[in-house]
Amino acid sequence: MRLLLASCSGGLVGLRRLGGLPRVAGSSSLGMARVLSIENVDQKTLEEVLQETSAALRGGGVVAIPTDTIYGVASLVSSNEGIERIYEMKGRWRDKPLAICVSEVEQVYRWAKVTVPSSLLSRLLPGPVTTVFERGGDLMNPALNPGLPLVGLRIPDSSFVRCLVEQCGCPLALTSANLSHSSSTLSLQEFRELWSLLDVVVDGGVISHGGRGGEEEASRLGSTVVDLSHTGSFSIIRHGMCVRTFIHTFVHSYILGMFFV
Repeated sequence: MRLLLASCSGGLVGLRRLGGLPRVAGSSSLGMARVLSIENVDQKTLEEVLQETSAALRGGGVVAIPTDTIYGVASLVSSNEGIERIYEMKGRWRDKPLAICVSEVEQVYRWAKVTVPSSLLSRLLPGPVTTVFERGGDLMNPALNPGLPLVGLRIPDSSFVRCLVEQCGCPLALTSANLSHSSSTLSLQEFRELWSLLDVVVDGGVISHGGRGGEEEASRLGSTVVDLSHTGSFSIIRHGMCVRTFIHTFVHSYILGMFFV
């Protein structure tokens, strides 16, 4: 995927209809998502895609977006309707939390009680890591991960996703674009079963990390999820695609203790 983006502005809406059916502007009668392409487009197109996608989110919608690891589905963290729709469309158990996607490292401190040095956090994020901390004071939506003391924070290494968060003026509730217990997805065709349940699908082409075969399958592991809620130590919750890099960064750069759950 080649993406042009500068200062969170982009640009020609690559618009089409999933399934090859015509789309009537503003209509949901056909029950299919509006698809906006950001693959090999200009700045003006990206800006229009950002505007339309953020409008859908601010209206309580659920969208599919390409991240730096896999395709994800997202709503605003403030949208109870959107959060509920994500759980319903995926068939996801309510006790499985959604990550919070922010655009800048500084925003992590608003949503979580950070226990690691800011220099470490800045080395991990943006990137394919979900950092888990105790919930912070600003995390007030009771519909988001109710009853759970911890929260996962994500900043994808994707200028489009980060600019989308900025344009919305609110973090995103984010999870993988697939049915629960199914493989993560690297292209639109791989989550066809969700198309009719989404408001917008942002098409970034096939997500590739430069490998083939086993390396491509490894990318489906998604982000590495690490519990950093205890000062001076960490726990790997999900290995994900960059666990070795994370451990090297954490242990060799900061020489902190490690524990496993």
